[in-house]
Amino acid sequence: MRSQELYERAKKIIPGGTQLLSKRPEMFLPDQWPAYYDKAKGCEIWDLDGKKYVDMSYMGIGACVLGYADDDVNRAVKEAADKGSMSTLNCPEEVELAELLCELHPWAGMVRYARTGGEAMSVAVRIARARSGKDLVLFCGYHGWHDWYLSANLADNMSLDGHLLPGLNPLGVPRGLKGTTLPFKYNDTEGFLQQVKQNQGKIGTIVLETIRNHEPRPEFIEAVKRTATDQRIVLVLDEITAGWRLNLGGAHLKYAFDPDIAVFGKAISNGFPMAAIIGKKDVMEVAQDSFISSTYWTDRIGPVAGIATIKKLSKNNVPEHLIRIGKKVRDGWKEAADRHGLKIEIAGIDPLVHFDFKHKEPMVLKTLFTQVMLEKGFLATTAFYASYAHKDDHIAAYLKAAEEAFAFIGRAIAEGAPEKLLKGPVCHSGFKRLT
Repeated sequence: MRSQELYERAKKIIPGGTQLLSKRPEMFLPDQWPAYYDKAKGCEIWDLDGKKYVDMSYMGIGACVLGYADDDVNRAVKEAADKGSMSTLNCPEEVELAELLCELHPWAGMVRYARTGGEAMSVAVRIARARSGKDLVLFCGYHGWHDWYLSANLADNMSLDGHLLPGLNPLGVPRGLKGTTLPFKYNDTEGFLQQVKQNQGKIGTIVLETIRNHEPRPEFIEAVKRTATDQRIVLVLDEITAGWRLNLGGAHLKYAFDPDIAVFGKAISNGFPMAAIIGKKDVMEVAQDSFISSTYWTDRIGPVAGIATIKKLSKNNVPEHLIRIGKKVRDGWKEAADRHGLKIEIAGIDPLVHFDFKHKEPMVLKTLFTQVMLEKGFLATTAFYASYAHKDDHIAAYLKAAEEAFAFIGRAIAEGAPEKLLKGPVCHSGFKRLT
């Protein structure tokens, strides 16, 4: 397999093998995963050997909400590239996109840009700290790789466990940042209020994902909002993963959860680098007093892709499609698992649904599922990120294959030796060194 041969070369010259942990082959199917692609279109990917797969996994780690190489977005991007993607002057599209984002989010009055989610969250936290004049950040959920976030693990190397990825190592993060970020659990109103009480008067920023695995409880939302308002704490909502999937704009609009700042990435531009930090005018204006500036935040491609993507999301009511398709997959998993005596736990919003095996050695079973599905022509793991390119025939074919995979796994469990059926090592469950 040419992809695995190339990946062996990559591990010798690229620390960690890839630029993104979530694309590391060991997270899927060690020694067998087709690590590199030649081309991608819709929800199909061709590897370096020319083999075609239907992507029923992460769709560019959630970036390609319309599907790969969407014609409308690509057309706008190609035109922008031909006109020049960078110059000494600013592109007018950055103003158009800012006005569009504020129109969709009436509570917001100003916009800044970045090109990746992690750096956009760092910008948001910088602005929030500048506005509040306080260093301490209370946070919930996953927010990237930057120092402000990983510093939580300086105090306790398991602080970030339970916030999506376990074992994140803060090596290289200055020890002086210890104690500047403290985690709380989503929907744990009592735990959140306890953190607030213990750090009364010290908190400048609250950061959380609007939604990931579970619906927010009304009392939790109310407690966060009331605390932020009463104590003049800047509230930052991370919409990088959930944004644009449940509705047009941020998921917080659905829950009347207005923040001071909201951060977007991934689906906002359908695979082209783009991120936006939007916020209330009195909060965002402080960005003029803190140095926040980068050359490639001014390229033309990002805003153009963002505008084209948002217009298509709106015109085709894409969130409704994502919810419907995701629910079909969720229901299909449950029905197949029940038929074949498998215990699984399903979580996540419908467009970003995932399941866990509730049997002995769940990572063995996850690896086995990926292995069987790959043999059937699907890039699949225990998660499914819906896209507009996923149509009913893709879902029908996938669920038929998944049913056969579940039957196979059910028999393997009954026979007591699932690991013997693996053709390579067990997949990784989190961050770890490769070499």
